[in-house]
Amino acid sequence: MLNKITDIKNHLKVKFMEREEVIDSLFVSIVARQHTLLIGPPGTAKSALVMEFSKQFASLSYFQWLLTRFSTPEELFGPVSLQELEKGVYKRNTAHKLPETQLTFLDEIFKANSAILNALLTAINERLFYNNGTPVKMPLISVIGGSNEYPEEGEGLEALFDRFLLRFELDYIGEDVNFMSMLKNDSAFIQPPSQLTIDELLQLQDFADMVTIPEDVLKTLLRIRNELKDEGIRPSDRRFRQSLSLIKAQAALEGRNSAKVTDILILKNGLWETVDQKAKTIEIVENHAADQFKMELDRITQISKEVYAAVQQDSSTEVGMEATTKLKASLSDLVQLEQKYPERSAEVEVIKKKVIKAQEKIGSILLGI
Repeated sequence: MLNKITDIKNHLKVKFMEREEVIDSLFVSIVARQHTLLIGPPGTAKSALVMEFSKQFASLSYFQWLLTRFSTPEELFGPVSLQELEKGVYKRNTAHKLPETQLTFLDEIFKANSAILNALLTAINERLFYNNGTPVKMPLISVIGGSNEYPEEGEGLEALFDRFLLRFELDYIGEDVNFMSMLKNDSAFIQPPSQLTIDELLQLQDFADMVTIPEDVLKTLLRIRNELKDEGIRPSDRRFRQSLSLIKAQAALEGRNSAKVTDILILKNGLWETVDQKAKTIEIVENHAADQFKMELDRITQISKEVYAAVQQDSSTEVGMEATTKLKASLSDLVQLEQKYPERSAEVEVIKKKVIKAQEKIGSILLGI
């Protein structure tokens, strides 16, 4: 199943140039049952990307609509049933409309007017639609919103903006080679991959729900929260809580049953509240969510290279003893690293062999062999 998802991602990334991060995140959001917002000028393929994304799931019910200031509730939630109205019942016929679909794309979502806003907020947040005053559970998995611009302050759309856990800015294609590929429509000759079935998606969602989040990941989130707070950026507790589902989904899509610190990187696209906070939020999240394992491994590798170079330049007993001590400490650090990250033991073993080899070479140099 994960191989199938990889094939689908590769297919979409060839078809939609410079949208790699968005495509990866759309899968994260649908596995996490969260919502994504795409913001960019007209002609950046927002609706085309989402429509193509929806086609990668067999039998997935999909609804798409372009909102305007004059959109009516009937357009999203269905017309009032005349048959029911004759009986004095004000009930909507929701067939093929938002209340009965699993994936929804609402373009120009911030054009939503007060007539539909409250129902839309409830639908997105609680997956409920009140039909004739009766709450009806919706099968909705994810809503993807599209907009040419951010909502203006004072328009009363703050709550709607907050409903989207992930937010991305899309721009026109930047690289010349990608632009030329788009003009040539190279992707038209690529064989589409096999679709993901609904059962497979549900299975992946269930697996994501069972992913564990270790203490070091939670502590990293706490440090991110405190540093954001120092910068005047205050994501809500609810937002942090919901973000755990993204972290779990990220791990599940990589076939892991436990999250790791680098999974937090997905949150750089969701913890900011206003556009002017975006750059600082990205910086803080990236700093804290760096691959600590790789950084430690790189540090040990660098020590091994430095002490070997030092012995080559000066083969005195003093330098040799210092080098030997440092390499022994490095081997001890590698053992601890392997215990902390057992799933990455193969990478540790590679560096361990290099350190041991450096020890042997230093021994040969000191013995004058």
